[in-house]
Amino acid sequence: MRDWDDAYANGAYIPDAGGFVPRWQAEAAAFRREVAGSARLDIAYGAGPRARLDLFLPEGAPRGLCVLVHGGYWKAFDKSVWSHLAAGARARGWAVALPSYPLAPEARLSQITAAVAEAITVAAGLVPGPLRLAGHSAGGHLVARMVCAETPLPEAVAARVEHVLSLSGVHDLRPLLATQMNATLGLTLAEARAESPALAEPLAGTRLTAWVGAQERPEFRRQSALIANAWAGFDTETRLVEAPGRHHFDVIADLALPGSDLTRAFAGA
Repeated sequence: MRDWDDAYANGAYIPDAGGFVPRWQAEAAAFRREVAGSARLDIAYGAGPRARLDLFLPEGAPRGLCVLVHGGYWKAFDKSVWSHLAAGARARGWAVALPSYPLAPEARLSQITAAVAEAITVAAGLVPGPLRLAGHSAGGHLVARMVCAETPLPEAVAARVEHVLSLSGVHDLRPLLATQMNATLGLTLAEARAESPALAEPLAGTRLTAWVGAQERPEFRRQSALIANAWAGFDTETRLVEAPGRHHFDVIADLALPGSDLTRAFAGA
C-alpha cells in the first residue's frame, strides 16, 4: 500500500522549508509598495471576506489579463503571500490578477472551484483582451479545472483563455481520499472524480503547459505527466516541462523574472 500522506508531503523533503513563507511574505509586501500607484487591492468579486482579488496594472495599455491562483492544498494561504510573482508578467505588459478564495473546511472543493471562476470572471470584466491562467499546486488544479469541458466559467470568458499553466498541479484528486488532509478537505469519491481535470475532457482548442520541478516528490511529477498525456488525446496542445533543480517551493520563483522561461510560459513571448 502506498503512503499517500508521504507522497504529498513537500516540506519534509525541502531544505529550510520553514523559511520560504516568511520570504514570500516579505517579497510580496515589498512588491506591493513598489507598484502601489498602479495596484488595485481587495477588489470584491463575491460575498464573504475571502472573495477579494488584487489587480496589478502594467505601464501603458495591458496586453491582456494574466490570473495567478495560489496553492496551499485548498486549505491555506491567501493572495497577499504571492504578489511578487506578478512582477514578471506585469513587466511584459500584462495586467495580473491574484485572487483569494474560500478555504476548506468552510468550503467544499467544488465551491472553491466556483469561487475561482467568479474571480476570473470579475477580473476579466476589468481588463480587455486575452486571458492566460496560472496556478501553483492546488492552484494548478483550479486553473486546469477552468478549461474542462464542464467549465464553471461563462462561455464568453472561457473563449478568451488562450493558455493555462499548471505549476505542480494536482489533477487527479482520488489519491487525496487516502490522506489525513481529507479530514479537512472532506472530499467524497464522487466529488473527487467530478473535480479532477485529468478525468475530464478539456475544452476544444485548450493549450496547457504542465510545469513541475525535476526535484519534486514523484507524485507531483506523475500528476503533471498525467494531465499532459490524458489531454493530448483531445483537440488540445499540451506540454510537459520538468524544471531542472527545482522543488515544490522554488518552482514558482521565476515568475518574478520578466525574461525567464517560466514567465514566458505564463505571459507569452
